[in-house]
This record gives sequence, structure tokens and C-alpha cells, in this order.
Amino acid sequence: MRKIASLLIVLFVSLSKVSFAQYDPKAAAILDAMSSKYKSMPSFKAKFVYTLEAPNNVKETSEGEIVVKGSKFTLKIDGQEIINNGSTVWTYIKDANEVNVSNYEPDENDLNPTKIYSMYKKGYKYTFLEEKNENGKTYEVVDLIPEDRKPQIFKVRMEINKKDKTLKSWKIFEKNGNKYYYTVKEFIPDFKVEDNYFSFDVSKHKGVEVIELR
Repeated sequence: MRKIASLLIVLFVSLSKVSFAQYDPKAAAILDAMSSKYKSMPSFKAKFVYTLEAPNNVKETSEGEIVVKGSKFTLKIDGQEIINNGSTVWTYIKDANEVNVSNYEPDENDLNPTKIYSMYKKGYKYTFLEEKNENGKTYEVVDLIPEDRKPQIFKVRMEINKKDKTLKSWKIFEKNGNKYYYTVKEFIPDFKVEDNYFSFDVSKHKGVEVIELR
């Protein structure tokens, strides 16, 4: 289950078989519009569905939610709560009633939820694939291909609402055949949240074991 959360926070780095990808100006315009949309919001909340499909017919589905405010975020998924205030990260595991506390030390190749809407600007090629219609809405589909050929992930596919420029879904493709799907089922822009939401309150978790990793 930890891998699910890790994939959401550190999503993409790689390239392999999609050699046709380039810096497509149409794709760039779509991505720029999406990025501007999210950057204009002081904060937002999203509920999403996560699905893993593996070549051996394994299929796992779960739901989660995330709140983002500037460089801060709180992610809840599969009994885990990951809180990042921009300098400290708390990872709370509900079943074990323990929380790991570490310094936030971002790597330039890492992608956390506060960067997903601008990550295409460095280290990626991108191409426009198609427009698709679902339930009366039109979505623009764009592939992002990391320029680094070494890591496992070789493609990320985004579906962006043509009208309001919000991200409907993204799919992560690995060389081993695994596919990870994240689909937004509810989106709340300008979600009102206080800064203390992005820190872990030990007093609200009776008997919690604090594991200090800093």
C-alpha cells in the first residue's frame, strides 16, 4: 500500500519506446492553460479513484483525497495520511497507529501533488493525441514522455477538460506492463483550509507512536 502513495507523490521519471513524442505546440498550449488554471487557485481539494492493473490480471482499486495549498498538501489513501507543510513530512499509518516524521528534501526529479500541473515544463516531451467526448464533456488527451530513458515509467497520459482546463485523469505506464490510473471524481476549487491542516496533531491520535527520522 505504501507504493500507491509513493506513486502519487513521486510519479514520473523515464523514457523508452515512444520515440515520436516531441514538443508539440498544441499539447503545450493545452498544458499551459491547465497549469495557469491551477496556479490561479490559492488552494483546492480533490477526491479520486486509484486503480492498478498488472499483466498477471491483478486489479486493485481504492479511493483517496488530497488537499493542496501552495507548496503544502495532505494526502489520504488506503489507511495512510501523508502531510507535507513544505519542510516536514508526516506519514501516519492508521492500522499501526504510528507516524513517521522526516524532513522534506525534494529532488528536482520528484513530482509531488503540488507540482503535477507544471511538471511537464522540465524533462518531458509531449504530444497531443485526441479529443474525446464523455457524458457531454470534451477532454483533450496529451501524452508526456520523460526524456530520461533509465527509470521504469515511460509514459504519462493526461486527460484535461477542454472547457474549464481541469485535470480529469492521468495514467502511468511502466515498462513491466503495470498501469496506474488516477481519476478525479470530485474537484473543489478555492477550498478554504487553514495552515494548521498541514501538520500532524499528536493530541488527536491517542497512543500514537511517533517515529522520528529527522
